Amino acid sequence: MSPKKSATLNLRIDPTLKEALREAALRDSRSVSNMMEVLIRKHCEQVGISIPDQQSLFNEEEDGREDTKSPRKRRSR
Repeated sequence: MSPKKSATLNLRIDPTLKEALREAALRDSRSVSNMMEVLIRKHCEQVGISIPDQQSLFNEEEDGREDTKSPRKRRSR
């Protein structure tokens, strides 16, 4: 599977929290999605959870992956 730039996250949230998130995003000129990402990153930083750089994740996956563009050799029986 190829690396993606983003992943989908579906969640249920109290409508008042959703409205607060929307208002916070609006005040910061951000999308709701980007505001969620900022808040998650800020929280993780505060509690000592490291978040690896996305590009380094792509590089690690590529290092362990075979070249999928070249045809596979078939074993003869």
